[in-house]
Amino acid sequence: MAAAVVAAPEVLRECGCKGVRTCLICERQRGGDPPWQHSPQKTHRFIYYSDTGWAVGAEESDFEGWAFPFPGVTLLEDFVTREEETEMVQLMDREPWKVSQSGRRKQDYGPKVNFRKQKLKTAGFQGLPSFSREVVRKMSLYPILEDFQPVEQCNLDYCPERGSAIDPHLDDTWLWGERLVSLNLLSPTVLSMSREAPGSLLLCLAPSGFPEALVEGVMAPSRSVLCQEVEVAIPLPRRSLLVLTGAARHQWKHAIHRRHIEARRVCVTFRELSAEFRPGGKQQELGQELLQISLSFQGRPM
Repeated sequence: MAAAVVAAPEVLRECGCKGVRTCLICERQRGGDPPWQHSPQKTHRFIYYSDTGWAVGAEESDFEGWAFPFPGVTLLEDFVTREEETEMVQLMDREPWKVSQSGRRKQDYGPKVNFRKQKLKTAGFQGLPSFSREVVRKMSLYPILEDFQPVEQCNLDYCPERGSAIDPHLDDTWLWGERLVSLNLLSPTVLSMSREAPGSLLLCLAPSGFPEALVEGVMAPSRSVLCQEVEVAIPLPRRSLLVLTGAARHQWKHAIHRRHIEARRVCVTFRELSAEFRPGGKQQELGQELLQISLSFQGRPM
């Protein structure tokens, strides 16, 4: 008598990949690892230190001990408690998750947007979820976020069994504003930053006593590295809140590599309105409508 076959959970059999993007599920279905699956790793890896705001060459690399300033990153550790984290994820899991690209699942709370045509619809958008009210309140306690008003929330679920990842990308700037805010839940990971611009980065030899010494002063640049060959790794502790602004928001692409997902991870990203939709902008009335909806905190996933 044949042994009973236990069906795999639906979450591990569904695939939402399109085009060149793949995950472990569709790679197994296709019978191989396609040559376009993994982007080539950057030649030179630097590690971001949140206490100094500098990126430093990784140990045993060609640029070990060399550093450059990496502005536009704010990392707030232990932004939520373990109890708050548990409650948030439990509430998320009561709602349906939609399969997405590269092994992710998602829940969207925001207007339906066509970024290519620069059009949006508010129909069906009922606001951010109720459990985000306290998260947004806590954001306002920090100077960098005291006036932050999120108009969209996207929950992304990463799982090593699905080979979850997200390719290097820049977020839209037509609708979304200056600050990108992400809450990292359930497990630590690494956000990888890369830049395709031509030119070089000027490096300083990190003084002895790094990273503390960099707070007081730096030495004159004496070495350089091509931008396109650099990847900056930003370690994201569990329950930390990340804010990207300036160059880190607009010039450096961000990604999560498959190798950096070692356990289930849920990322909650909040976005604010761009100047076009804020007071004084040509679509300020639509922006005000979006804010009124989002901050009602009555939403369900779109």
